[in-house]
Amino acid sequence: MYNDPSEGAIVLSEKTKREIFLTGLFAAFMFLQFAVLRLGNSAGEGYLSTQRRELVYYALQVFVILGFIGYAAFDRLPVGTRVRRGVAFFVLGVFCAGAAVLLAADRGSLFYLIVTLAVMPCLGGIGGAVYHRMSRETAAGAKTARSMGFGCSIAVVLQYLLQIQLGATPLLPVFMLAAFLWLTNLLLRAPRGLLSETEIEEAKETPPRRLMFACLIAATFMLFTSFYNGYIHHLQIRSGYTDYNVYSWPRLILVPCYLLFAAVGDRKQGKLVPIAALCVALVATLNSVLAGNDGAYWLNMCLFYCSIAASVSYYDLIFWRLAQGTKHPAFWASMGRILDSVMVLLAGALHISALPAAAVLAVNIAGIAAIVLLMTLGGDFDLTPMPLAASDEPRLLSTEDTLDRMREQYALTRREAEVLRELVLTEDKQTVISERLSIQVKTLQDYVTRLYRKTGAATRSGLTELYHACMTGK
Repeated sequence: MYNDPSEGAIVLSEKTKREIFLTGLFAAFMFLQFAVLRLGNSAGEGYLSTQRRELVYYALQVFVILGFIGYAAFDRLPVGTRVRRGVAFFVLGVFCAGAAVLLAADRGSLFYLIVTLAVMPCLGGIGGAVYHRMSRETAAGAKTARSMGFGCSIAVVLQYLLQIQLGATPLLPVFMLAAFLWLTNLLLRAPRGLLSETEIEEAKETPPRRLMFACLIAATFMLFTSFYNGYIHHLQIRSGYTDYNVYSWPRLILVPCYLLFAAVGDRKQGKLVPIAALCVALVATLNSVLAGNDGAYWLNMCLFYCSIAASVSYYDLIFWRLAQGTKHPAFWASMGRILDSVMVLLAGALHISALPAAAVLAVNIAGIAAIVLLMTLGGDFDLTPMPLAASDEPRLLSTEDTLDRMREQYALTRREAEVLRELVLTEDKQTVISERLSIQVKTLQDYVTRLYRKTGAATRSGLTELYHACMTGK
């Protein structure tokens, strides 16, 4: 029976395992990304001039973008599983070997620079695979906001302790190798409960208008980091990463910001994410006003990391939700990260970091106004999952309208909606239902597990209660 208490406990256990799986996957990738980018930013140290090293910094962004786009393009190719696994092992092998070289080689050599440029597309390709997996898990009803928030927080703390606070200690390569092996294992292993290709094709189609708004909002959020992204990077190169260093204690401000999005990101089908990001961005507008002394510099660094957490959390969670409803989900799942690097390049080309403080503040205020307008047009301020009846008296919906509302509210696939109908409208056992739907009992149980995960119910009676609540508009 679906309302058996023991079955509810099993479902909860599977849900917990899934969250741990995703948190570990994302934490491992983010830690490797942080560590490798930190090593890559030192390319050309003592070998190239300040101006050329800044060009290298922007070149690295281009190579990362190429890696993300390369994965999305390869995902569309009609090749077999063996070829895909072979390419995956090749990219992972090149990345691992390159990271080992960056840990051991002389940073002032041309060889170090060449290896850095070779590693970045691999980093982007691995990132594309991770982002695609997170998007598919989001469509399957997993709590990816929690995994993103906790995963990023773990990665930030590990990098700060191993690579920043303690320097290049022997522990850093050990943890990097452990993270790489963990990432490889999880990335190449398909977890239970993931949506099949047929079910992904049934995902609700994402309107092009919604994608356009998401891109514009994400790009505008990145305006709040573009000033410091260029300004601090220029200062730290000029000072040899001593007087000015973006990798310092204010980086830990990322942790509470990421945890904020972990707490609100999965509520109301993710509708709190844009509002939370907007609130953080409002605080970050002060980054162009507070300047002139050491205290203001460190406070600005804290604001800088607040804006980073807001923009990253926004584009990760929004595009993960939208990607599976597009024709190119692997590309759109990584769109936020691609836009991030594109905006870094654009800010460098426009020399935003050289603008006067008043001009930067004006750009930030204009950005806030644009975000509010775009969110209004896109319906981001509407926190009601479904419109309620206009009358004060609760209006009973028909069976079909109720099921349609639940399918929309919980992002159910067509097949999941059919299973839901059988569970809430009949008292038949699973063997009878599976025969009526022409599926195996185990397949039916997988659908039920996904229904529990998406709706938050733990038993069959819980689904029935949700059905009646939806029917009355409660």
